[in-house]
Amino acid sequence: MLEWNNETAEAALAEAQRQNPGPWVSHSRYVAMACRRIARRCDNLSEENAYLFGLLHDIGRYVGITSEKHLIDGYRYCMARGWKKAAQICISHAFMIPDIHTSIGTFDVSEEDYQFMKTFLEHAVYDDYDRLVQLCDALALPTGFCILEKRFVDVTIRYGFHPYTIARWKKTLEIQAYFEKKIGCSIYDLLPGALDGRSCSGAPSES
Repeated sequence: MLEWNNETAEAALAEAQRQNPGPWVSHSRYVAMACRRIARRCDNLSEENAYLFGLLHDIGRYVGITSEKHLIDGYRYCMARGWKKAAQICISHAFMIPDIHTSIGTFDVSEEDYQFMKTFLEHAVYDDYDRLVQLCDALALPTGFCILEKRFVDVTIRYGFHPYTIARWKKTLEIQAYFEKKIGCSIYDLLPGALDGRSCSGAPSES
């Protein structure tokens, strides 16, 4: 089991970037920063763990350009290192509704892997880390933080409109309301540039 800390997670993402460079890496960093900023205001969450879960949620993309395959690849990557919760989030971040039929991607996986993910979701128990990464995944473009609706449009342009698209939007908005009640303010108060549509300049970094 590899030690679960910032150094190992950053090294993992850096190696994944070398294998498959692309905007997904910058997106992952903004997701991680959003997770940390919101978790900092939640008594039941570790901001450091939240950051690392956000950082690694798409780590399965190290394999190359894939659709839903990156979910199972990320799960296996993290499980091999003993990062069980991060492994769950590699799958759960794409399913704010824990039902495999709500996927908006293409299942470019074997039948065995499809059935594994289907069963996994049927038995998964989500906690606030799962919900936080689901939310923050919808708050981050590769260029910076954004409002949920902008990310909704971005994803729909790339993946198309699916039978569960609106249900997924509604669930994400429910998660937003849940966290705003916990933190006592708008999530956008914690995400510079999100409301005015400005992209953050330079590489993602956290103060």
